[in-house]
Amino acid sequence: MKFYKISIIIFFLCFISLQAEVENEILNLDSSIETDSIYVESVSENSISIIETKNKEIKNNNFFIDAIYSSFKLIINFDDSLFYVVLTSLKVSLIAVVIASIISIPLGVIVALNNFLGKNFLITCLNTLMAIPTVVIGLILYGLLNRQGLLGDAELLYTPLAIVIGQCILIIPIIWNLSIVAITSSDPRLKHKCTLLGASQIQVILIYFSERRFALIAAIVTGFGRAIGEVGIAMMLGGNIEGFTRTMTTAIALETNKGSFDFALGLGFMLLVIAFFVNIILHYFQLKIK
Repeated sequence: MKFYKISIIIFFLCFISLQAEVENEILNLDSSIETDSIYVESVSENSISIIETKNKEIKNNNFFIDAIYSSFKLIINFDDSLFYVVLTSLKVSLIAVVIASIISIPLGVIVALNNFLGKNFLITCLNTLMAIPTVVIGLILYGLLNRQGLLGDAELLYTPLAIVIGQCILIIPIIWNLSIVAITSSDPRLKHKCTLLGASQIQVILIYFSERRFALIAAIVTGFGRAIGEVGIAMMLGGNIEGFTRTMTTAIALETNKGSFDFALGLGFMLLVIAFFVNIILHYFQLKIK
């Protein structure tokens, strides 16, 4: 009987120890499973982040290419909004160049052919005005054309005419100064010969127009290139109003800020094309001068 009790106690102790070992194994197994699950989750999160990063890189790489494709598509399809902006820019700049040329070229010829007090000072002022920032011109004219300004009653602010006035003021010093350079670089004996032949002052001016026509045309083309690419005057005096005063440069700035990068890029390509042809014309007349 005593042996039987001892056997039961030993069996019970063995059972308890076995149960403890089983519980330890279960705990170890649970901890390993948790560790594996955490590892799997971290690996999956890293994989997802890597995939997302690669997708973002692919999108970033395709952004500019897609914008170029869309911009060329707008140009090829003759998008109404895009070409209206282009035509507005060309119209405003051409009118400004015509007016500025009518004023500047005769003044340039007169200044070049005559010596008077303050001539060198005038040429220095023209050289300074050639580099004046467009926003300064826009600021001065804005102060004159707004409703509280001296010319406020004319109601010219935020109209195409205001842009024309601003661009005229911008390019008059350029065409004027280049006209002086064109006339002074001609044969100095030409004026003396014209005087000996009895030519009047107006006839002398017309002769110089004919002799230096290519240089004068180059001055006009240079003025047009300056006008078509300016942004400060068009923004401040025109107001960048859609369908009315929006030019290529102001539209590029606006559409880029709006996120319409393809439209802005299309306008940029058109502006580059115009600048390219302007430089071709300028180079042609420079060769004619030589």
